[in-house]
Amino acid sequence: MQRLALFDLDGTLADRQAALSGALTCLCRSRALSSDAERWLRIELADRATVSDFARLRDAFDLKASATDLWQEYVDLMSAAVTCRPEVLEGLTRLRAAAWTIGIITNGAGDIQRAKIAGTGLASLVDGVAASGDLGIRKPDRRLFELAAARCGVSLADSGWIIGDNPIGDIGGGHQAGLRTIWLRGRPWPDGLLVAHHVVDDVTDAITILLNETWE
Repeated sequence: MQRLALFDLDGTLADRQAALSGALTCLCRSRALSSDAERWLRIELADRATVSDFARLRDAFDLKASATDLWQEYVDLMSAAVTCRPEVLEGLTRLRAAAWTIGIITNGAGDIQRAKIAGTGLASLVDGVAASGDLGIRKPDRRLFELAAARCGVSLADSGWIIGDNPIGDIGGGHQAGLRTIWLRGRPWPDGLLVAHHVVDDVTDAITILLNETWE
């Protein structure tokens, strides 16, 4: 097995939920949006966001700003607000020093995901990024895992690891892709889903597992 570690982004390496709350507060204040519009955004963008969400917002509340302008402001606010804890960045640095290839595989539009990766300082620590918007497919689709490996300069055929918080997208998809899996517990575990190889409470615990992995 090669030393390939694919990490989910939101909820694994970065705290999207905390960033989302602050970004939406700033956006609604900047655009003088009504409380109903803010409530709509917080519901609709709870799990993911695309430019089409802002087109629907514009239509629903008869806004004058274009969907593209609203989306770009949201992207800028999210990339400024999202964070990655110093101990996570340090752990990834240690993985790289131990000759691991590191990739990020994430469901989301490519522009906002890459903006968040750059804003958190993750960009310099990873070898490749695959966002679902790049192919119009989402985890658990094996093709996104194949793209992530290819963008890291390796082949999925040589296996590796996936670390994430989504049971179906990350762990189920990882199993289908032939990867070993580490799940960050939190979301409900679906009945009948193959269990993860390891279960942890924090991504730093997952990094420790990888650093302690023995290689022949």
